[in-house]
Amino acid sequence: MEIGAFLIVIATGIAVMVISLLLDHLWAQVLPVRFLYYLLRCPGVVVHECSHILGCILTGASIKKVVFFSQDGGSVTYTKPKIPVIGDVIISTAPLFVIPLVLFALTWCFARFLDCTFPLFPSSIVSIDSAYSLLLAIAGLFPANLIPAFHPAFLLWLYLTLSLVLSVAPSMPDLRNAILGIAAIAVIGIVILSSGIDWAEKFLWQVVSIIGQGFTLGLVFGLVALAVSLLPLSWYLWTHRPRA
Repeated sequence: MEIGAFLIVIATGIAVMVISLLLDHLWAQVLPVRFLYYLLRCPGVVVHECSHILGCILTGASIKKVVFFSQDGGSVTYTKPKIPVIGDVIISTAPLFVIPLVLFALTWCFARFLDCTFPLFPSSIVSIDSAYSLLLAIAGLFPANLIPAFHPAFLLWLYLTLSLVLSVAPSMPDLRNAILGIAAIAVIGIVILSSGIDWAEKFLWQVVSIIGQGFTLGLVFGLVALAVSLLPLSWYLWTHRPRA
C-alpha cells in the first residue's frame, strides 16, 4: 500500500464531509420556512444521533442524555469511553461510517421491494475513469426512475438520501472531541507505511480498504444529494446575484 492511496482515502472522507456541510448550509438558506428545513433534516438527525449511541455502545461509554430535536440540533451526552484515544474518534465520527451503510441498506430495500432502478456504483474511486463512471451512473439514475415509468417511491428515496447526507458530517463539538485521535491515527498510518514492515502494511491496507469503501459510499450518495440540490442551488444563486 502506498502513502498516496492512504491519502486518497483521507481526501475522500474530507470530501464527503465538505459536501454534507455545504448542502446543509444551502438548504438552510433556500427553504423559506424553518419548519420545512427541520422536516428535511429529521430522518438524518435521528440516524446521526443513533450513530453516536452505537459508537458509545461499542466503546463502553455510558450514555447520560440523548436529544433528537432541539433548537441547537440533536446531541448525545456520554461519559469517557473505556477505549482510550480511539474511543472518542469512534463515537464522534460514527455518522460518517454508519449513515452511508444505512443509505446502502435503504437503496437495496427500495430496489428489492419498491421496484426502483439503481446502477452499479463503483466500490472505489481510484482513477479518472472510475470517477467518470460514477458521474454517468448518477446522471442515469433520474431518467431510469422517472421517465420510462414513474416510481413515486424514488422520490421518497431521494428525500431520505438528501436528509441523511445532510447529517453525515460530524458537528464541530464532535470534531473537537476527535481531532487529536484522528491526527494520531493519520500519523501512525504514515509511519507504518514508511516502515517497510510487510505484515503491518498488509493489516493497515485491510483496515483502510474497509474505511475507503465506506467513504466511497458516502461520496456516491453525497453526489446524488448534490444533483438533487442543483435546481434549488441555481435558484438561490440567481435570486441572490448582485444587482447592477
